[in-house]
Amino acid sequence: MRFLLALALGFPAFAQLTIDHVTICGTHLDQMEKAFAAATGITPEYGGKHANHATEMDVVSFPEGAYLELMGIQPDADPKAVTAHVWGKFLRANTGPCAFAIRVPDVADEAKRLNAAGFDVKPPARSGRTRPDGETLVWETSDIGQTLRGTFFPFLIHDITPRRNRVYPSGKPTTTQFSGIFMLVIAVNNLSDAIAKYSRAFNEARPVGQHDAWSHADLAWFESTQIVLAQPTGKSWIADRLKNFGEGPCALVLHSLKPVPEKDNSLWYGRKISWANSSQLGWHLGFE
Repeated sequence: MRFLLALALGFPAFAQLTIDHVTICGTHLDQMEKAFAAATGITPEYGGKHANHATEMDVVSFPEGAYLELMGIQPDADPKAVTAHVWGKFLRANTGPCAFAIRVPDVADEAKRLNAAGFDVKPPARSGRTRPDGETLVWETSDIGQTLRGTFFPFLIHDITPRRNRVYPSGKPTTTQFSGIFMLVIAVNNLSDAIAKYSRAFNEARPVGQHDAWSHADLAWFESTQIVLAQPTGKSWIADRLKNFGEGPCALVLHSLKPVPEKDNSLWYGRKISWANSSQLGWHLGFE
């Protein structure tokens, strides 16, 4: 796949949908840590507090270079900052996957390309946090479109400080049991419209379709990426997700390097997906 070649080279190809990280939102970070560890056997690494006086996060990084950001509300958070946070609703509702970012070599250049393709892109903005060991991290981001950042479309990110310091707090991947993110599922209201927008924004070939009876959804996978678009076809958890939170990430599938317990299996594009207990985890996580 093209994203594997891009990772090997150390940077994404032009307009490549190379996932930098996926944000998992919840209220209490300690509870999220315990639930995630029970579902996967992975102990997340504490990443520190953001400079926004609202959130703190854990890192679960993978050998292929992407990571999961478990984000909770700081115990001493400023209530006004939490209310104003772009993902405040997701945080308070323990939503689980809520946003994702793609890494690009230059935010301004990618924004210019997307503008030329007819998409509004916000000006680059700097942000950061301080790791528990005192290491300062700084990055630059930009949002695509008019929806909440990182929901229907990913937001763009590029590191000012070395990226490895952000991804690998201990200097190495958090886990070697999973190689990385296999698929990220984006809940959409209209599959045809979503396909057209993604194809225009990222120059992707038409995706491969499939119906999934387990999730009661029609799927569209851009085969050169980790992105799967999902439109519910009836009453389902994806339909509920869209009703309550709108379009955006709703599930995640990790590529496992070791056998995982089989439960609530799906067959996606000829690959068996085993799903964790969502009632215990609080969101939908699968293993391939």
